[in-house]
Amino acid sequence: MRSCSPGRARRTNASRRACLITRFGDIYDHRRLDAETFLKTYISDMEMVHRIIYIAAVESFHAAKMAYRQFKLRVTETLSLGHTGPESLEDTVLDYIVDHEDLYDVQASVNEVVRSMNINPKISFPPEMDFIVISTLIRELCRVAFSMQTLVPPLDIAFGIDGELFSETKYHRSFDSDFTAALVAYHVWPALMENDIVIVKGEAVTKR
Repeated sequence: MRSCSPGRARRTNASRRACLITRFGDIYDHRRLDAETFLKTYISDMEMVHRIIYIAAVESFHAAKMAYRQFKLRVTETLSLGHTGPESLEDTVLDYIVDHEDLYDVQASVNEVVRSMNINPKISFPPEMDFIVISTLIRELCRVAFSMQTLVPPLDIAFGIDGELFSETKYHRSFDSDFTAALVAYHVWPALMENDIVIVKGEAVTKR
């Protein structure tokens, strides 16, 4: 029996993980604020602005994960036909995806996110505005979310719902929060998770 050696993707997992966590933080620090500034020219309600950006992040991760699963399935079907090793088929597929992430159709994911946001009942926007105006934020989120699926284990965002009990380990309170309130009124930014462990805190607003 031939022993399988780890592929390049697994050998570079730690460094890629660190880079992706940094990119996620940069999106929060820069792209998110750029989108917030742009949305404020159309929408005066800051809660709605925050909700739009948070839902854009959630939908971007969802679209990117779906695209990754479909991409991985196609690659697996193709490479399995002539796979001989020495790496396992799973590692060979992972190496291929990491080496060819430019083949990810990110625009299709952006379009899917915008479609989902257009029918989301929790957010609204003026008739002269389209969610495509924050496509730069959505695109960056989709790219980083797709890349995070190539990690072992993958990184994902926390599931959050309005009215949930506020968690100090999962979120920072926004500056306009009621710091004595125990429940989340709405989310500003999702927490980043690895195997149900918080890697990067998100942001939430608490109110009574």
